[in-house]
Amino acid sequence: MTAYGLAHLRPPPVLPEEVYQYMERIQATLDPFGGKFLVHGAPVEVKEGEWPGALVVIEFPSLGAAREWYGSPAYQEILRLRANHIPGDLILVEGCGPDHDSAALATTLREAAATLE
Repeated sequence: MTAYGLAHLRPPPVLPEEVYQYMERIQATLDPFGGKFLVHGAPVEVKEGEWPGALVVIEFPSLGAAREWYGSPAYQEILRLRANHIPGDLILVEGCGPDHDSAALATTLREAAATLE
């Protein structure tokens, strides 16, 4: 199942040199795990709530591959270049697949909630 790394980053107005170095080196850490950028800092159009900062979405062939990438020595070596200068949140999450049925999920959740009442 495809998985994603999502980062909500809040960069300063002027990026320090270390962040540029991180950006130049990150793709080489993704390649061995099949990671590819889907969204990389493009402007977001906020329709509800607030979204200060930037969004990064990276696709992986599986959650296992995403975990291996994040824990890899190559990524851990460069992580500080970004993390020391740009606060943010990063999550790894598995996708739902092409046959996902939100109505069926609603039924399952409703039934589970009824057992808690």
